Amino acid sequence: MKTINIKGIEENIIERSDYPQAQCKAILKDEVTAILGYGPQGRGQSLNMRDQGFKVILGLRQGRSWDKALEEGWEPGKDLFEMEEAARKGTIIQFLVSDAGQIAAWPMVKQCLNEGDALYFSHGFGIVYRDQTNIIPPANVDVILVAPKGSGMTVRTLFEAGSGLNASFAVHQDYTGRATDRALATAFAIGSGHVFETTFEKEVSSDLTGERCVLMGLIEGAFRAQYNVLRRHGHSPSEAFNETVEEALQSLYPLINENGMDWMYANCSTTAQRGALDWAPKFEKVLAPVIEECYASVKSGKEAAISIASNSKPDYREKLEVELKEIYDSEMWTAGRALRPLRPGRK
Repeated sequence: MKTINIKGIEENIIERSDYPQAQCKAILKDEVTAILGYGPQGRGQSLNMRDQGFKVILGLRQGRSWDKALEEGWEPGKDLFEMEEAARKGTIIQFLVSDAGQIAAWPMVKQCLNEGDALYFSHGFGIVYRDQTNIIPPANVDVILVAPKGSGMTVRTLFEAGSGLNASFAVHQDYTGRATDRALATAFAIGSGHVFETTFEKEVSSDLTGERCVLMGLIEGAFRAQYNVLRRHGHSPSEAFNETVEEALQSLYPLINENGMDWMYANCSTTAQRGALDWAPKFEKVLAPVIEECYASVKSGKEAAISIASNSKPDYREKLEVELKEIYDSEMWTAGRALRPLRPGRK
């Protein structure tokens, strides 16, 4: 465990060396991990566990996910089962279906939990908003969380590259006295890089705010705003796209990822430095109230209610496709599809 000090605030970071693979396998030697769901997180976490030799099975319904699992080597009756059968076989049940799917599947999963089992989440939504989801675990099981800080696809690709995606972990209920070890062993079994502690409540608040703001909603809004301003002032689609998206993703954001914002500033022109330093406080002043409003909406449960109401509708998928198509057909992302193949080395 490494203790880091950030401006006087100490945090404990748990690294792979604290839970080497042999130790994780010893902790989980009597466990069967049943992963329910084969979406991005279910797929990434299950394949990483299987590749490292942990006892893991899938619980799926017949259909597209089942067929995908067959293609990727899961065998019916061996490590691929109908959802309820897998839930009954597992001692650690990774509940990795969608938030709306968890609500629908919870009565079945609850019936499959035995005393001493662990109920595992990668998002605190179902537990934190239990007044809306009705997901209230029995008192005689562990309730744990490991939340990779990125998509399930990245969980898989970084593992395959020999790296790992960082994750948070939390213990909501420790019935057995082993909940922390179970969570941490599983965190590294799924290929995490390093792990930091949180709570279910803090994970939900930060995750939902992040998705709506800097990670997805805000960045799309910022891209769209700048692109459209440039276009209104006569710049071509290729110029507007390059100055808004291509330069950010191909040049500057990788520098931030590598060494931080200060290093990126130091390696830009003096004109860019001055402009960024002068305008950053203006954007912060404008954006802080919007992000504060978003955070308050998350904490109040309003965002959860909107999500549940939307995702539970029978025509949810069709309506989502319409909204995504609007983004897909926008001029900015049409320009992106035309320009990305022109990147050197891109086929």
